[in-house]
Amino acid sequence: MARPRKPLLSRDRIIEAAGALVDAEGLEAVSTRRLAAALGVSGPSLYNHFRTKDEILDAVADAVSARVDLSMFDGGQDWRAALHAWAHSYRDALADHPNIVPVLARGPGRRPAGLRLADAVFGAMTAAGWPAAQATRIGALMRYFILGSAVASFAGGFVDDRTAYDPADYPHLGQAHLLAERGREVDEGAFETGLAALLDGLALQYEMSEESA
Repeated sequence: MARPRKPLLSRDRIIEAAGALVDAEGLEAVSTRRLAAALGVSGPSLYNHFRTKDEILDAVADAVSARVDLSMFDGGQDWRAALHAWAHSYRDALADHPNIVPVLARGPGRRPAGLRLADAVFGAMTAAGWPAAQATRIGALMRYFILGSAVASFAGGFVDDRTAYDPADYPHLGQAHLLAERGREVDEGAFETGLAALLDGLALQYEMSEESA
């Protein structure tokens, strides 16, 4: 009886395996040796699809960017509502893959999904009447905020040990030991608070620019 054939190696299989490795162990864990072992192939065969490890990581990052919903920029929403919906979609896409954020933070480079994302935001802002230079700054500002929120949990940075925060040393951290168990609530609330503040500030700038026009 013929032995079952191994699945053909493909870019998608490599990206999936590399993404799983990044999620589980971080960027440093990715190597051609580890990936080849996970895929049941020889190391050199990976180079038929990617020239370098950095290209593989770029592809993993772009696969995450491709999950971000951009439909709100085509649906007739005003620019503020569109940015709000997009920011949440972007953060949701990053939530399960925080280890890839440093690669995304380098910028879209030549990554197709990342470039489509940047193009959609810039296009929507200029279509709404923002000057091109300010639209560029808005795209950058939103990326800084969203990517930063995905790097680590603020609440998770505190331990659930009351004795770690002696009032004699930290008079205002008497309840800090409670933050860890409320991590999701704290972090999501902080994201929404910051997003509202950013959009409120941009809306004020937009109104002032219209008044002066």
